[in-house]
Amino acid sequence: MDSDVVRGDNRDMKTRWRWSALATGLLVLGVGGVACVGCAGPRPTDLGWNAGKLADCPSSPNCVTSQANASDSDFVEPLRFDGDAALAWNAAVAAANALSGASVVEQRDDFLWIECKSRMFGFVDDLELALVAAERRIEVRSASRLGYSDLGVNRARVETLRERFANELATRR
Repeated sequence: MDSDVVRGDNRDMKTRWRWSALATGLLVLGVGGVACVGCAGPRPTDLGWNAGKLADCPSSPNCVTSQANASDSDFVEPLRFDGDAALAWNAAVAAANALSGASVVEQRDDFLWIECKSRMFGFVDDLELALVAAERRIEVRSASRLGYSDLGVNRARVETLRERFANELATRR
């Protein structure tokens, strides 16, 4: 009889452990889900093309810009073009709009702001382009809204944009 009691206690302990593990798992998923709903972060109020300048990158490694010093780790080359500025601008806008998760926030004749939302967790990065027609270049800035490191996502986005921009220009000429 004592062995039946021991077996029963073991079953009860296993059942309690399973329910506890299930509850913990659901709690983690729930908290993670709620946290990811906030992965967009608030829309920045300090972005834009102001007096020929895009916003500076923060000190965290989750932003790249063509307006940083060339020796800085957050520096990327601007998009450069020859020929008609309007043609180049339209190619850049088309290339940016074709990026994964892209959604236009603001578009003017010389400025474009796009939110790029990641598929998996819904993180939102801000991509800005600014046309400097007289100097035949398009300034670029891509930055994460949340977190410290972006694991190179913003730099990769700009390089993808650069390739698509070149392809768009080639097809439009």
